Amino acid sequence: MPSVHVKPAAAGGAPASGALERSQAIVRMTTIYLGVGYMTYQLARGRIPPDNRTVIATLCVVIAIGSLLLLLAVLRWPQPNRARRILGTAHDYAAILVALIFGGEALLPIYALLLWTTIGNGYRYGARYHLVAVAVALLTLVAVGQLNDYVRGQPYLLSTLFLTAILVPAYGHVLVTRLYRARDEAMEASRAKSRFLAQASHDLRQPIHAISLYTACLRDTGLDAEQRRMVASIDRSLNSVSQLFRSLLDLSVLDSGRAVVKAEAIALDHLLNDIARQNAETAQWSGVTLKVVPTRSRILADAGLLGTVLQNIVSNALKYASGGPVLIGCRRQGHVMAIQVYDRGPGIAEQHLPQVFDEFYRIHAPGDRDIDGVGLGLSIVRRLTALMGLSVSIRSVVGKGTCVTVSGLPLIAAEPAGPAAPRMVSAPTVIGGYKVLLIEDDPLVLAATATLLESWGCAVRRETGMPGDGSEDCDLVLTDFDLGEKTTGSECIAEVRRRTGRQVPAIVMTGHDPEKVRQLTEQPDVVVLSKPVRPAELRSVIVAQRLTAHSTAEG
Repeated sequence: MPSVHVKPAAAGGAPASGALERSQAIVRMTTIYLGVGYMTYQLARGRIPPDNRTVIATLCVVIAIGSLLLLLAVLRWPQPNRARRILGTAHDYAAILVALIFGGEALLPIYALLLWTTIGNGYRYGARYHLVAVAVALLTLVAVGQLNDYVRGQPYLLSTLFLTAILVPAYGHVLVTRLYRARDEAMEASRAKSRFLAQASHDLRQPIHAISLYTACLRDTGLDAEQRRMVASIDRSLNSVSQLFRSLLDLSVLDSGRAVVKAEAIALDHLLNDIARQNAETAQWSGVTLKVVPTRSRILADAGLLGTVLQNIVSNALKYASGGPVLIGCRRQGHVMAIQVYDRGPGIAEQHLPQVFDEFYRIHAPGDRDIDGVGLGLSIVRRLTALMGLSVSIRSVVGKGTCVTVSGLPLIAAEPAGPAAPRMVSAPTVIGGYKVLLIEDDPLVLAATATLLESWGCAVRRETGMPGDGSEDCDLVLTDFDLGEKTTGSECIAEVRRRTGRQVPAIVMTGHDPEKVRQLTEQPDVVVLSKPVRPAELRSVIVAQRLTAHSTAEG
């Protein structure tokens, strides 16, 4: 089966300072050893002045050891270190100075390393280091002109060396400055794009969220068969738009560099079944059977980021499964676990496999049916797996199907069996009469959410900001995060819990990055849902909150 494998890569465009120093140490050792080889060859041929051969031989030993020690220091302590950087630069210029002074005519080609070192410092560390390096290079040439008998007798040669040491780095400095300016402009344009995507995604999520809630209310108003089909079509279209918004939000978070990996113990069975539940309605619309292979394995990973990875992979599989089954399973690979998603769709031709993880890449030939999406799902998967230190690969055979594998998930010991799950009761029994404090500053979303909750039998108290007196008489707080007037949903939850003296169950619905909202909420028991929220997902979470509270009360 043809396949392509994507290895983890460093997130972001520019290398870190520690990587620069490591790169510089490796280049230094390589060039120094080439220089040592050249000097040793000239010593062997007897071309070094006899009185200076001991000095050059000693120099070869000292700089070979010095460059190796600098590399080992960088590998041992990779953090940027200015003193070590200065020491390395001094090491380089001192070695070149000694070689040019005592090597006579035979070692003048070492001047090439002087230019290499001068330009390299500017390219790696910026304009300030570049100017200092040029100044040190000119001082080195002054010393060589005074102490090297051959150079002192060749004024035109010395002038040529001076001009080269000034003009070549200066031209390089101009080019590098323009390059940095172009890079900064490109990065600012990228940041502006990310800000636009995040803001546009947030602003459009609100009305889409309200439409989705009203559609759910409309479905329960005694429609005839034709009207139900139209409502179902609206629902499917809203689901496609919702997936697009989530992709745009994921992309803006990755571009901004705000994504942070926080590893925790995860029960794989719970995670995979949660993904299946989130996609059950989409699978039904697509005529696809979505199955999860049970597992008792536990892994160490970021639940939110890994969930986003699997959501994108499963969503992609459902789009192309063409009515065939989709299977989510795990495979142990030594001390790590791999998660695999199989589909029996039309498959992907081998020539397309290397590009499927590229942004906006879509496989579409004339006559193919239109597929929702813009080609961001798998590119987000690649970037998130790289961020988590995982790898992703894809295998596909035309006419038989496709398998996407996420590998490298560390296994941890299985958790001992806990108490039996609480006895399940019917959803109407759980939700009926449930007192919900609903906090939302958008009137349209507030009305839509309240209407939906009331259709489920909930008793709803509506608030547009910090709740007033009487709000403590509630079983659940359901709130937006940004409520205007410098008020957040987490502050409202904290206030209600302070008044009641108990941990009232709470749900936050937000159009922002849900992981960032979780961090700002600083209350791990609060559920965070990303707008637009599917009504079935909202109801499922409310039922789960109620059952958990019921089980705790009985315990």
